[in-house]
Parts: sequence; C-alpha cells; structure tokens
Amino acid sequence: MSIKTTRAVACSLVAAASMTFASDATAGGHGINLEGKTVEWIIPFSETGGSAKWANFYAPLLSEALPGNPTVVVTFMPGAGSTKGANFFQEKAYEDGTVIFGSSGSTQFPYLLGDPRVRYEYGGWNVVLASGTGGVAYLPPDLAASVADGGAAAIAGEDLIYGSQGATRLDLVPLLAWEMLGLNVEPVFGIKGRGDGRLMFERGEANIDYQTSSSYLSGVTPLVEAGTAVPWFAFGALDDDGNIVRDPTFPEMPSFKEVCEATEGCETSGTQWEAWKAFFVAGFPAQKMVFLPAGASNDAIVTYTKAFEDVKARADFKEISTARLGVYPQMTGPAAQTALDSATKVPAEAKEYIVNWLSERYGVTLN
Repeated sequence: MSIKTTRAVACSLVAAASMTFASDATAGGHGINLEGKTVEWIIPFSETGGSAKWANFYAPLLSEALPGNPTVVVTFMPGAGSTKGANFFQEKAYEDGTVIFGSSGSTQFPYLLGDPRVRYEYGGWNVVLASGTGGVAYLPPDLAASVADGGAAAIAGEDLIYGSQGATRLDLVPLLAWEMLGLNVEPVFGIKGRGDGRLMFERGEANIDYQTSSSYLSGVTPLVEAGTAVPWFAFGALDDDGNIVRDPTFPEMPSFKEVCEATEGCETSGTQWEAWKAFFVAGFPAQKMVFLPAGASNDAIVTYTKAFEDVKARADFKEISTARLGVYPQMTGPAAQTALDSATKVPAEAKEYIVNWLSERYGVTLN
C-alpha cells in the first residue's frame, strides 16, 4: 500500500461520493425510516477522550438528518484498548439500522498488528463516515521552556511519565516518537481512553501527554489558557505529495518531523521513520469511522451516507466542526472506503518493524 494518501485524492473522492450516492438513493432503494426509534452509537472508549467528543458532536446532528429524526444515544464500552467494544459490535447482526459503531486508530492498530484479542473484521462492516484528525503533544511549563528552541535534547535526561492505553493501540505513534527523540518515557499502561491520560497529566501523575485534536481543543486548551500545559508539537498532516507538513488546525505548532529534524539522532528517513510514518498515516488521516454492521442493507447504507452528507452540507457545519473537531476531511461514500483501506493496511516492512519493536521494547508478543 502506498502511504501517499492525500487530501487531494480525498477531496476528489468526496465529490464522487456525492454523485454516486445521489444516484444510489434514486436507483438503488428508498432508504429506511427511523421514526420513533433509538439509534445506539457504540464507542469502545471511555467518555473522556477524543472519540467521545467526536461522537457527541455528531450525534444530535445525525438525529436531525436521519429520516424520522430518531434519538441517537452514544454508548461507551471501554475495555482491552477498545477491542472489547469492537468484538461486541462484530457479533451484532444487522436488524433495522439502529446500531452503529465508532472506530478509532486504537481499534485499527490491534487489527493491523494481529493482536490475538481481535475477533472483528473490518472487511465485513459498512463504513458510512470517515473523519481525519491530528494529535498534539504537550508538556508542563517547566519542561516546555527547555524545548522552546525546537529539539528534544534538553529534556532527554528527564524521567517522563505517560498515561497509555497500550503499546499496540494508537499510542504506539507517540511512544515511537518519544523514542526517536531520545526521551526517557515510562508509559503507565491500562487507561481506558486518552481523556484518562489527560486527567493523569492534570493531577501531576504524568508529565508528558498527547491528545487527538478534538480532545485537545476541548480538554487541553483550558489547561493551556490556565498556564498548566504548553503545546510542544502537532504530529502533522499530509500534503498532496504525501509529505508530513504542519497540521492545518494548529499551523503555529511545529510538526513532529520538524522537531525530529531539530533533534540530534532523530532521523526523518530510513526504516524507523518509514514505519512511524506508515502507522501515523493509518492512524490519523482516517482515524475515526462510523460503521453499520455486517449484512446492512443498501437502503440503510444509503440512508446513513445521505444523512452524513446532509450534516456536512449545513451552512454552519464548517464553523461548528472547526471549533469541535478541527480542520480535517469528513468523508463519505467511495472516499470513506478509500480512507478505510488506508487505515487498515500498512506495508509489510512497516508492520515487521513495529512488531519487532513492540517485542523488544515492551515485551509484547503478537501471534
């Protein structure tokens, strides 16, 4: 798989999606009516993280856009780094369109890596929305002052604590980034969502953290304004040629690539960099996705796709989504399918590097 999945391709496919599903809606079926029903949106994390912010943003808008205006209820099902909720959804047979699932990078990575706890198969699910996002690393003020000039060398000797959902989850992107920068980071594994990591930082139990963009905007910005947290860098985004550039939501922050280039010993080429970049691409440009279960009817897929298209077409969507989610693609139809493919496939050499690194660094053996 090429890791040059670009915003230009995504944008062109979004346009194709609109035409394809407009045609499907008239030629392929009549949709479904959810009047008087309750849609359960399963989120396999705690209610404090970025996935919760994302789902809670979309839920009332989806309720307004679906035929019959059903109540959309977000149900949190944390456990086993999100595999508990995903395995639960895998067992759900399609009935009437009242159960949907919200996946995240921390659900995709165990699938990519062959985690033995994974009993779910993305190939059978039906994607109706894919949301890109970013991530921001931040520090307490004293440590942030030491890295103000760019590189990480000034804090290489510090003992850093990081609250983590697990090494095989989306956290592997920051964990490998910390190592590439030469930092001494001790992860505390077992938290049930990135919001719990933020709470550890707030209580002084951790002194380095990262949050996905939606959680950073709502949960960390108040800490920055209060002077108790200072942003260090954003992981970045992809330009039209697949290069890591600054995140459009946080253009004032350096990208991880910039910080790496400013840090002696951190390389932005070679096997380690390509492995980090491959999993960054799998985990962030299409990080969060909404699925209908296996066996969903074409009518249901058309109905949900059109509903999300209608949400995106709202006159106020850009304003309200930027404030809550950041500036990232929200994809449906063929664009969402392409995003799903990018999020659930990585080059074999990148997977091999990460599997070996997990074993050597954290004693994680994947069968």
